[in-house]
Amino acid sequence: MFHVEQRSFHRNSAAAALFHVKQLAFKSVPLLPSLFVWGDVRLTRVIAVANQKGGVGKTTTAVNLAACLAAAEQATLLVDCDSQANATAAIGFPKDPSRRTLYHALILSEPFEKIMQKSQVDGLDVLPADKNLAGAAVELVTAESREYKLQSFLQPLRERYKFIVLDCPPALDLLTLNALVSADSVMVPIQCEYLALEGVSELLDTLMRIRRTLNPSLEIEGILLTMYDERTTLSRQVATDLRSFFGSQVFQSLIPRNVRLAEAPSFGKPIIFYDIHSKGAEGYTQLAQEVIVNAEKRVGAGARSAHSGA
Repeated sequence: MFHVEQRSFHRNSAAAALFHVKQLAFKSVPLLPSLFVWGDVRLTRVIAVANQKGGVGKTTTAVNLAACLAAAEQATLLVDCDSQANATAAIGFPKDPSRRTLYHALILSEPFEKIMQKSQVDGLDVLPADKNLAGAAVELVTAESREYKLQSFLQPLRERYKFIVLDCPPALDLLTLNALVSADSVMVPIQCEYLALEGVSELLDTLMRIRRTLNPSLEIEGILLTMYDERTTLSRQVATDLRSFFGSQVFQSLIPRNVRLAEAPSFGKPIIFYDIHSKGAEGYTQLAQEVIVNAEKRVGAGARSAHSGA
C-alpha cells in the first residue's frame, strides 16, 4: 500500500492512485448475518457518501440518491453530517437556529423524534445539520466511545428504513469517522478528472484502518463518476481507466455535468422535483435503481448462505 507522491505526470499518478484503491475494493468482507431483517427478508443498507476532496459531488449525490430511492418506494433517511448543512438546504430546509439537528443527537443525546424532519419527498426523512456540528467535532474529542456516537444513534433506526444515506464532510475528521463506523458501505464520487483520482488514496487508507479496527464489515458500495462530459476525451478516458481497473466496482450510471442539476439546490429541490426530464435526473434515477438491485442481490446471497449453513 502506498500514497501517490509523484505529481509530475498526471496520468501515472492517477494510475498509481487507482492501483491503491483497487487493493481495498477487492478485499471484500462477508456481510454479517445479524444485519438482516429476516421477517421480510431485507437488509437495511447504511451508505456513507464520502471523499475528502471537495467539489466532487458528494452532497449532490447524497441528496438526489436519497430522493430517488424514496421515489422508488424505498423508505429512506438522509443524514447531513456536514456542518456546512448543504444537504439540509438542498432538500428544502432553510437555515433555522431553532431547529434541532444532528448536533443535538450526538452531543445532547436528544431523541430521533425531536430531530427528524419530513421532507417534500414522500418516504424521505431528514436528519438536518447546522454550523453547531463544527463544535461537535471538537466536543467529541474527549467523549467516551467517540467513534461510535452516530452508530449508536442510528442502530434502532434500521428497523424503520430500507436505506440510510450519510452525507459526509469534505474532510477526514471525527464526523466523517463516525459516519464510516456507522456505515455498511461507502460510495465514492469521483470527478472525471485525473487530479481527482489522487485524493482517493488517503480516503482508502482511512477505510482500511477502519476495517481493521472499528468496522470490519465496511464495504465499497461503488465508485461513482460525476461531472461526466461525454464531449471531452478526458472524461471518456477517465471513465475507461476506472472501469478497466475496477470493473463492476464502478457504477454503470454516470452523473453528467448538467446545468439543471447545479441549479436545483438553490431552489431547495432534488433534481427529480426540479426537472424530472433533465440528464441529471436520469443519471440519479438510474443510480438509485442500481443501488436497489445490488441491495436485493446481497439479501438473496445472504439468505442462500444462511440457508445452506443451517
